[in-house]
Amino acid sequence: MTQSLSTDHNADNLADLSTTTATARDDGNQAVLARLAAAMDQVNAVVLGNPQAIKLTFCSMLAGGHLLIEDLPGVGKTTLANAMAGTLGLDYRRIQFTSDLLPADVVGISIYSQNHEQFSFQHGPIFSQLVLADEINRAPPRTQSALLEAMAENQVTVDGQHYRLPQPFFVIATQNPLDLAGTWLLPDSQLDRFLLKISLGYPPRDAERALLRAPDRQAILGNCDRLLDSGDVIALRKLATRVHCSEALLDYIHALIEHSRNHAGIAIGLSPRAGLALLAASRAHAILEGRMHAEPDDVKAVFTALAAHRLKLLDEPGQHSKDATRVASELLEATAIP
Repeated sequence: MTQSLSTDHNADNLADLSTTTATARDDGNQAVLARLAAAMDQVNAVVLGNPQAIKLTFCSMLAGGHLLIEDLPGVGKTTLANAMAGTLGLDYRRIQFTSDLLPADVVGISIYSQNHEQFSFQHGPIFSQLVLADEINRAPPRTQSALLEAMAENQVTVDGQHYRLPQPFFVIATQNPLDLAGTWLLPDSQLDRFLLKISLGYPPRDAERALLRAPDRQAILGNCDRLLDSGDVIALRKLATRVHCSEALLDYIHALIEHSRNHAGIAIGLSPRAGLALLAASRAHAILEGRMHAEPDDVKAVFTALAAHRLKLLDEPGQHSKDATRVASELLEATAIP
């Protein structure tokens, strides 16, 4: 795809980063950062009118985490995953979660061969670099949890044998809002393995008009250029770990974590693992903003998407995800920057 419809200014920032930061001065980093900028533009050209959601998707990928997208059917969740797969050039599989899906359908199964008189492991669709777990909350918790070890440890265990997953490994899961029929709650331990949770919502008017005028989405997806590959993604993840974070920024992250544990409306606050995830996501966001040092604005940009699905509110059975998002925003507003 040669033309971008994105109005996001981050492509210019990323181009500047490739020539102005000491860490990214070598030719290899300059080239991969330039392709990252082009990749963001291309995905913005496919999923119109949602640059912030797309930035958070790339942020999750750069931080080495996984992404959960909760929204109504038909707003572009699967399209975003397909666009990311084509643009990143990663081995891609889609798993459609249904009420009768079994854990073995996700991770694979050992099958006995009479000819060889032994069991052989048949890899499931989880053995891909980018996995779309579509409508994940339509499957029962036992099947949902089949992803837990894969997302947490980049491996699966079947019949006592460990099998490493291909690298890089990135899960994009979609789920319908819980008030829709046929949905199940995700286990808390699995929710915690999603670095960020986002929603797409309806596109703005001009983007939806452009969507109506444009060719079929499948045709556009078929024309996506492969702008990155697995080696590029691994290099970008390593680069993100080298983003500088000052002691003051670490104090700010810690203050947010502590505040979540003392908030009157929160039963269970953010864990130490959530603090590490916030640090990683802030570093990744700094890369996307064209910097090799993280700032409080990076923390603010990712905090709500990182914290809302991890918070346990008081009287939670009557609460919805919008309430957790509101409380996370309140935490952000009430926590002073050191």
